[in-house]
Amino acid sequence: MSEPKPLIILTGPTAVGKTKLSIELAKKINGSIISADSMQVYRYMNIGTAKITKKQMQNVPHYLIDEFDPKDEFHVVRFQEYAKRYMDEIYSKGSIPILVGGTGFYIQAVLYDIDFTKVEAQEDYRKELLAFAKEHGEPALHEKLRKIDPISAQSIHPNNVKRVIRALEYYSQTGNPISKHNEVERQKASPYRFAYFVLTDDRKILYDRINQRVDQMIIDGLIEEVIHLKELGYERSLVSMQGLGYKEIYSYLEGECSLEEAIEQIKCSTRHFAKRQLTWFKREKDVIWLDRTKLGEDSIILEQMLRNIKNILK
Repeated sequence: MSEPKPLIILTGPTAVGKTKLSIELAKKINGSIISADSMQVYRYMNIGTAKITKKQMQNVPHYLIDEFDPKDEFHVVRFQEYAKRYMDEIYSKGSIPILVGGTGFYIQAVLYDIDFTKVEAQEDYRKELLAFAKEHGEPALHEKLRKIDPISAQSIHPNNVKRVIRALEYYSQTGNPISKHNEVERQKASPYRFAYFVLTDDRKILYDRINQRVDQMIIDGLIEEVIHLKELGYERSLVSMQGLGYKEIYSYLEGECSLEEAIEQIKCSTRHFAKRQLTWFKREKDVIWLDRTKLGEDSIILEQMLRNIKNILK
């Protein structure tokens, strides 16, 4: 049996400062970064996703940034497939893969090599669920899921209609909640020699940073970015357009709310998202918490990370 390969994970809530720290880490350990972000994978969506720029990358190789069209379907199974492919490429070059991003389910899928039992799409049932969502609203569809699988309902946002439908399809075909299947998969040992870091900060500081980031996005041209996406033909019904910032600005452009209301909603939704992310990571096993309130500067955090991964890189 071959020796497990090394894998580093750096995650945490949105706006906590993962990007800058990940670059410094990659430079120290000859690492290449795979983005574990469900939105930065899309082209043309830069401001609202706080996407890393070429300059910020500092020549560190990055994967799963700007690789898909906003019309393309991108989900955890596809992420797992691409991430594993890129990890093989990184290993072949003698580098260390670093998964960086805040989508906990994506990270879990790779770390424990979760087997997503494929259920064949039930076209008639899917159309029925889509029609139901259109007539009664996304929250009503989400309520259907909550009744049969409350655990999945807690982790899947009501706006993520495709994930809600996939979970309902799984239950329809197997009679079991998909959360039960995923929980069994999570108990597997990881096939990697890994260090799983979760960067966090004081809640008030984090929320203030989120609010400031949203204000900066507006200054940087988020409204113009959404107008451009509309002009390119990307409709608001797309999963990509349901992302934080895009959905709210779309509503403003359609005259459904004022700009002030849209901005406040982005801030509120992003704060709630950060809270859900922290809840997710607290449930994960074998994580190493990096608390900015205790550790302070990035240089100190980086030193702690390097100490923790010393054995992994041998």
